[in-house]
Amino acid sequence: MVAAAAVRVPFVSPGLSSLFWTRGLLTMKLLAHILCLSLALAWAQSQEAHASAVLDRCQGLEMDAVAVNEEGIPYFFKGDHLFKGFHGKAELSNGSFAELDDHHHLGHVDAAFRMHYEDNPDHDHMFFFLDNKVFSFYQHKLEDGYPKDISEVFPGIPDHLDAAVECPKPECDEDSVIFFKKDDIYHYNVRTKAVDEKEFKSMPNCTSAFRFMEHYYCFHGHMFSKFDPKTGEVHGRYPKEARDYFMRCSKFSDDSDHVERERCSRVHLDAITSDNAGNMYAFRGHHFIRKDEGNDTLKADTIENAFKELHSEVDAVFSYEGHLYMIKDDHLYLYKVGEPHTHLDGYPKPVKEELGIEGPIEAAFVCEDHHIAHIIKEGKIYDVELKASPRVAANERPISLLKKVDAAMCDATGIKVITGNHLYHFESTMVFVTAKSLPEQKRVSLELFGCDH
Repeated sequence: MVAAAAVRVPFVSPGLSSLFWTRGLLTMKLLAHILCLSLALAWAQSQEAHASAVLDRCQGLEMDAVAVNEEGIPYFFKGDHLFKGFHGKAELSNGSFAELDDHHHLGHVDAAFRMHYEDNPDHDHMFFFLDNKVFSFYQHKLEDGYPKDISEVFPGIPDHLDAAVECPKPECDEDSVIFFKKDDIYHYNVRTKAVDEKEFKSMPNCTSAFRFMEHYYCFHGHMFSKFDPKTGEVHGRYPKEARDYFMRCSKFSDDSDHVERERCSRVHLDAITSDNAGNMYAFRGHHFIRKDEGNDTLKADTIENAFKELHSEVDAVFSYEGHLYMIKDDHLYLYKVGEPHTHLDGYPKPVKEELGIEGPIEAAFVCEDHHIAHIIKEGKIYDVELKASPRVAANERPISLLKKVDAAMCDATGIKVITGNHLYHFESTMVFVTAKSLPEQKRVSLELFGCDH
């Protein structure tokens, strides 16, 4: 029997053992701290890179979904980004609808719509469809119990949808939602939950769809077609380029009809006025449209070409004594009306110096044979006596009926006030300021430019 070899264990004093243990613990904590910092840095860098991946809607993007919010502003979804309205930069969707990422790593929204039926408990809720799930948001907050399976909330409707759009009576036979998946069309009755499958032969497959100004639009790629929600029939010259009508882009394709685009664009006007002869000028982005008094012919041109000192985009314009007062940011440009328009020496000048109010402003107008410029800014209207020196913005009054005014003009018929795609007519400035309710709502494209689609 061989005796076991003796193992010599080095002696470690209790104090030294404690020191080793403490150092080891500190090393582990330091490594954990470094790891956390590295992960945080990597996440921050990924977020920065993610945010810097700029999406340009004017490059012909195919939107994944489109829905109109409770204020009538279209939301265009692309990947995990969102465009609000007809111009402006992309932002992350989870900035407005945070819970989308909480429950589902957001690749892209398949379809979206706003439920807009006042006798329905889901009135003004926005629904988003991702794979086999549906999310219901009210005022940008996820409703309790969501997300849910699509089949639970909308029985008979398949997963992995392409598009969806609400369709109220009488535009559809019943208050409905129309769902699109490739060639398949589903009319979902909101009240009875019955599903009616239809075939829209004349319409291409929709990658997104939405209802706007009581019309229905199917987007396919960066083109769109206007369709009848009951039959799917497409009337008129379609498809058309989405960038011409639903986005504010400085450049357009060679095939674009500039007059047709400007008269029928859904992008809101920036400014509008009529000169002493009754000729109307309407400005939008880099372009403007002109309509001469007594002549229904419309002409479209770039601001750069006719008003080269401005280059593009104005905030407000008014006409006074044969001159166009054009306001951009905090400066005022003055042009003498003519062919061509003449830019006066010494301009631009500060709005504060010329009108007695800080720029920028939202809208301005002068009525015929009057010498008062009415200036609209931040929900208030001011009067500026143009014959006075120095000019002062006085008689401040609140505008209670409208949250925002995009443009306004005064002519022989009264005041035309424009917000978004809607136009309201008031008999006078006093009626506009003191009215307790809005007059009949009219469409800008139809009322001003005769475009009915």
